[in-house]
Amino acid sequence: MARILITSAIPYINGIKHLGNLVGSQLPADLYARYSRARGHEVMFICATDEHGTPAELAAAKAGMPVADYCAQMHEVQKNLGAGFRLSFDHFGRSSSQRNRELTQHFAGQLAEAGLIAEVEERQVYSNADGRFLPDRYIEGTCPNCGYDRARGDQCENCTKQLDPTDLINPRSAISGSTDLEVRATKHLYLRQSAMRDQLREWILSKTQMGGNGQPAWPVLTTSIALKWLDDGDGLQDRGITRDLDWGVPVKKGTEDWPGMEGKVFYVWFDAPIEYIAATAEWADAGGRGEGAWERWWRTDKGAEDVRYVQFMGKDNVPFHTLSFPATILGSGEPWKLVDYIKSFNYLNYDGGQFSTSQGRGVFMDQALSILPSDYWRWWLLSHAPESGDSEFTWENFQASVNKDLADVLGNFVSRITKFCRSKFGETVPEGGASGAREAALAAELETRVRAYEGFMEAMEVRKAAGELRAIWVAGNEYLQAAAPWSVVKEDPEAAAAIVRLSLNLVRLYAVLSQPFIPDAAAAMMTAMDCDDWSWPGEIGAALQALPAGHGFSVPEVLFRKITDEERADWQQKFAGVRN
Repeated sequence: MARILITSAIPYINGIKHLGNLVGSQLPADLYARYSRARGHEVMFICATDEHGTPAELAAAKAGMPVADYCAQMHEVQKNLGAGFRLSFDHFGRSSSQRNRELTQHFAGQLAEAGLIAEVEERQVYSNADGRFLPDRYIEGTCPNCGYDRARGDQCENCTKQLDPTDLINPRSAISGSTDLEVRATKHLYLRQSAMRDQLREWILSKTQMGGNGQPAWPVLTTSIALKWLDDGDGLQDRGITRDLDWGVPVKKGTEDWPGMEGKVFYVWFDAPIEYIAATAEWADAGGRGEGAWERWWRTDKGAEDVRYVQFMGKDNVPFHTLSFPATILGSGEPWKLVDYIKSFNYLNYDGGQFSTSQGRGVFMDQALSILPSDYWRWWLLSHAPESGDSEFTWENFQASVNKDLADVLGNFVSRITKFCRSKFGETVPEGGASGAREAALAAELETRVRAYEGFMEAMEVRKAAGELRAIWVAGNEYLQAAAPWSVVKEDPEAAAAIVRLSLNLVRLYAVLSQPFIPDAAAAMMTAMDCDDWSWPGEIGAALQALPAGHGFSVPEVLFRKITDEERADWQQKFAGVRN
C-alpha cells in the first residue's frame, strides 16, 4: 500500500467556476484519488478556496458585502458544488485560515533568514480619493491598443494585450471611479527566484526522466512550460510577494513584525500554494488529530519521504507550481515534501469560443447540476479531457456521448440483463450450467482490457482510461447480444441461466471499475446487486463469480436517460449568452 498526496489547483473565490475550470484540475484529481483508494492506497486529497487578492475585494464590493463575509459565503457555495459533483476531498480548506496565515509568515521568515527576500522600491498608482495604492486590477481605463473603455491595469480583456496601469488612457479607480490618481513610491518584498535558478533547473530536469523510485517523467506540457519560464528572455525573474491591500495575510517575519512593511499583505500567489500544507493541517484540526497527523504527509523528517505527491492543474498554473512554490519550499531550507508529479491540462473551449468567468460565457457548475446529474458531466468531461491539446465542448458532442456511451452501452446492458433475469428466473442469481468457450473468450478479453485500464489510470492518462473503460462496457454488451439468453432459454434454460449469472456478475464488476468516473451510477449498480464488495478485481475469472447462485438482486431505475434533440437545442440557446 502506497501513501499518495493529491492536490488540485485551488479555485479562486470570486464566483462559481465553469466546466473548463472543473476539468482542468479538480475533476481529474478526484478521478485519480478515487482510483488510488480503490486500489487500497492511503490517500490524502486536498483542495481549498483561494481567498486573497484584488479580485476577492472587487467581487465583495460588487456584492455589497464585507470581503470576509463574502469569502465565507462563497466558500460554502463552492464546497457544496464540489459535493454535488462528488469530488471526494479529504478536506476542502480556506486560504484565509489561521493555519495558512501562520505558515505563510513562517515561510517568509525562513526565506528572509536565507537571504532570499529583497526589499525593492516601486512606483505605483495611488488614489487620493480612496486613500490607498491601487493594484493593477483596481485601475480601469481605455485600452491604447483597441479602445476598449473598461480595460484593467494589467490586461485588456477585449484584445488580451498585457498592460501597465500607466498605459491606460483616462485611468480611474475601479473602487470609486475617481480620476484623482498619482504615481508614488512604495516598498515591497521580492522573492529572489533568480538566485535559485540553477537549483530549480536541476530539480526540474530530474523530473524529465523516469525516476529511480518508479516515479514517471513529468508530462511534456509541464516541463516545456517550466523550462520556458526558466530560460526565455532574461530567464527566471525575482517576483514581488507583497501588495498594498487590506485583505490578506499580514506581512510578518515569522511571528515578528517586519519594519517598513506595516499595512501590507502577502501577494496571493505567495500564500495560495502554501494552503495545500495548511489545509492538511486544517484537516488534522477538524478531526482532533495531532500535529503528527498532517506532518507525516508534508515533512520528510516526519515520515513524508515515502509519500507520492501528485498535483493537478491547468497549464496557466504550471509556472507557479514548478518554479515559485518550489522556490519557497526549497528556499526555506526545511525538510518539506516537494511534488513528485504534476499533471497539467490544456484548455476546454466552449461551443466555438472560450469559457469565460468574467464574461459569464459557457456552462457553470451550478447550472450543469440544475439540468442533469453529475455523472453525465463527469463522464463527458473526463472522456474529453484536454490533455494533448485544447478540446471543445459542443452540445452535439455532449448529447451523442451521453446517449451512446452511458445510455446505449452501459445503461442498456444493466437494464436488459436485470429485467430479463427477473422475468425468467426471478430476482436471484440463477444456478445454471457451466460456462463455455464464449465466456472464456470474454474473460480473456476483459483480463487484457482491465489491466490496460489500470495502466492508463496509474499513468493518469485520463482519456485513454475512459476509452478502455468504455471498451470494457462494450465487451459485455457484445457478449450478451451474441449469447442471446432470450433465445437460448427456450431450448436450454440451464445454458441461459449461466449466461445470466455471468452477466449479473459483470454488473458488479462494472460498478467497481466505473466508480472513479461515475460514482453515483456505480453505487446504483452495486445497490441493485445487493452487494457491498468493492474489492478491485484480481484475476477476472474469479471476479466474474463474486455473486453466487441464489444471491438476491433488484432491477435498478434507469441509470442514464437519453438527451433529446429538443433539450439539446434549448440548452444550447440558454447557455449561449452571458450568465446573469
